[in-house]
Amino acid sequence: MNRRVVITGLGIVAPNGVGLEAFTHAIRNGISGIKHDAELERLQFSCQISGTPEISEELKRHYFTELELRNFDATGILYGVIAGLDAWKDAGLPIENNENPDWDSGTIFGTGTSGIAKFRDSIYKIDNLETRKLGSTAVAQTMNSGVSAYLGGKLGLGNQVTTNSSACTTGTESILMAYERIKAGQAKRMLAGSTSDSGPYIWGGFDAMKVCTFKHNETPEQGSRPMSASASGFVPGSGAGAFVLEELESAVARGARIYAEVLGGNVNSGGQRGGGTMTAPNAVAVQKCITEALKNAKVSPNEIDVINGHLTATSKDGLEIQNWSEALNRKGMDFPYINSLKSMVGHCLSASGSVESVASVLQLYEGFVFPNINCIDLNPDITNIIDASRIPQQLIQKEITLLAKASFGFGDVNGCVIFKKYH
Repeated sequence: MNRRVVITGLGIVAPNGVGLEAFTHAIRNGISGIKHDAELERLQFSCQISGTPEISEELKRHYFTELELRNFDATGILYGVIAGLDAWKDAGLPIENNENPDWDSGTIFGTGTSGIAKFRDSIYKIDNLETRKLGSTAVAQTMNSGVSAYLGGKLGLGNQVTTNSSACTTGTESILMAYERIKAGQAKRMLAGSTSDSGPYIWGGFDAMKVCTFKHNETPEQGSRPMSASASGFVPGSGAGAFVLEELESAVARGARIYAEVLGGNVNSGGQRGGGTMTAPNAVAVQKCITEALKNAKVSPNEIDVINGHLTATSKDGLEIQNWSEALNRKGMDFPYINSLKSMVGHCLSASGSVESVASVLQLYEGFVFPNINCIDLNPDITNIIDASRIPQQLIQKEITLLAKASFGFGDVNGCVIFKKYH
């Protein structure tokens, strides 16, 4: 089996734009979605800014029925369903209410947690001897596979319907899992993506670990500073990104728009050995993930035009650049352009890989490199390895052929996918 796999639909719910038009405008123009968060201030978080998507009550009703929205409190499912259904529609696929499911289509839609605020509310009701007041949707909102279950039901998917979970690598991994399923001939198309809940119950642990910035509570748009010498930690964010991956033959037969081709990739783990820990990457494993992704995609390191990095605005940014440089054997002016969407949206956690991959595919499809913001003062540990011009701070209009997207997550897990412009 050697089926080619392409992307025919995109959906996005991001702090700086809900929907492809708003999101594309934002990333082209370096528009931040990070704002002051009154709830984090009330709860006395050190970091009182966040990247939270803005979803109106009216918009919710385009995707959920009134009955579904009753006692609904699962932001991750909300974001994932909006992004997933938008990707499906963007691919030109119908949403039909047939008696039989669509056996050729499935979903692998990842998350870190599901409905954590709903879960908290459920615990209080049980402790207060009010179990019967939980409601009929408590299970669907709090089970980890809630987002894929909602999408599977709304789209009538009859192929694999599941949820993956690999911390910050979740979204990148979901794309590769869907790619492998189609390539193996087990599905014609798969809805891939990931989502993350928002709010203090998700972000509190990171604030307690002191990995979030506390220096920009009065200047939120300047808070997320990947590759900057003054980076002081990440800004918590949330959202969802979604993709319709499809067998090339099927896409061509129905005249679908093709955004990009997925050439392959790799996922691995550093095993929390050799410098790797629960929170820090094993550099050897990161480099191996990148080199094996290139081998799997049959791509030479010198062919990569752009890297969309993980780059969280922590002390590990310099190490990531070093790992890319050693894996590709490229440095200075020879290094590809590299950017980090986190400068505009913060760290969307389990949604980060998919949200950032939507930005990656848009760059390929429309021919541009989006700017890095908040890094006028580039980290010298980085500019000692690569030339500053490789870190664009203004929009670059440029035809791109190959882009590498990587994510590195808690648990010392890594993922790298190679996207190619489709001709």
